[in-house]
Amino acid sequence: MAPSLPVGKVPPDLLQALVYPNLGAHRPDVLVHAQLGEDCATIEFGDEVAVLTTDPITGAGEDLGWYAVVVATNDLAAAGADPVALTLTLLLAPGRAAEDLRRVMRDASAAAKHLGVEIAGGHTEVTSGIDRTLIVVTAVGRARKDRVLRSGGALPGGALLITKGAGIEGTAILASTLEDRLTRALGEPAVRRAKAYRDSISVLPEARAAAQAGARAMHDVTEGGVLGAAYEMAAAAGIGVRVDAGRVPVLPETAAICGTLGIDPLGLIGSGALLVAAPDAARTTASIIRAGVQAGEIGQFVSRDRLLVRAGREMPLPPPAGDELWRVLERPR
Repeated sequence: MAPSLPVGKVPPDLLQALVYPNLGAHRPDVLVHAQLGEDCATIEFGDEVAVLTTDPITGAGEDLGWYAVVVATNDLAAAGADPVALTLTLLLAPGRAAEDLRRVMRDASAAAKHLGVEIAGGHTEVTSGIDRTLIVVTAVGRARKDRVLRSGGALPGGALLITKGAGIEGTAILASTLEDRLTRALGEPAVRRAKAYRDSISVLPEARAAAQAGARAMHDVTEGGVLGAAYEMAAAAGIGVRVDAGRVPVLPETAAICGTLGIDPLGLIGSGALLVAAPDAARTTASIIRAGVQAGEIGQFVSRDRLLVRAGREMPLPPPAGDELWRVLERPR
């Protein structure tokens, strides 16, 4: 019997073997095509382009609508696009109450209003075969053709920057999903602060600041965490990267929750953090900080090898293979 697929993002080798060879017709007006590490497609319309992305939310137990809208618009921001509109596909398990639908849509609408984006359409149904609510967002933005950034735009010699810190989204999800357990271990104030990380998962301000400062590429940190996102940026560019784990910021509540659960914050789903390939690290960092967001250098892009430096030891940077969030949520409770 063939082995089953692991929970989480499909590994890069299977994407290369099973997905990317089967992408239909190749069109010249599609400027950025599907490939490892690229979250957005770019379609040419004269001097402007439409930038499109699709994201599911499957791990969050609460605030589904909020996460769905913000995570999708993060992809657009990382591509240098202004988010315009999105559609929602909302699948509810049998037995869900109408109030559950109201709550998801209310949260999605609040996030969309906050970001200046319209929910322009979608599809909503109750369907068998699932045991929780699932939401998939397709978001579209616009940009000038000469302003679009790709995840794969990094060049050897450029600095790798990060904003905020590792595991922001995962921290908020775990604080909500495992609230009772973590409250017993860490206390109610720490869990309350961790749940508030939800309000920090948008990267629009820092993406705009980094683009204005001359960033070569940007990539928001989602499943696979900081290390997975760094690997994807290097793979998309066809180059190497050297990540210094000791320089990756880990916020106090993230460190406490990951320590309690025995997981690595650098491998935890991390919307809210943005990776930036910067030719001028000082200029780009200063621009992001002026926008009110913390940023710092955590590595360099190099010609070939993808490496991780941890506790003074250099080792290969592995490709994304699941997320620490799923390691926790799949454990018996």
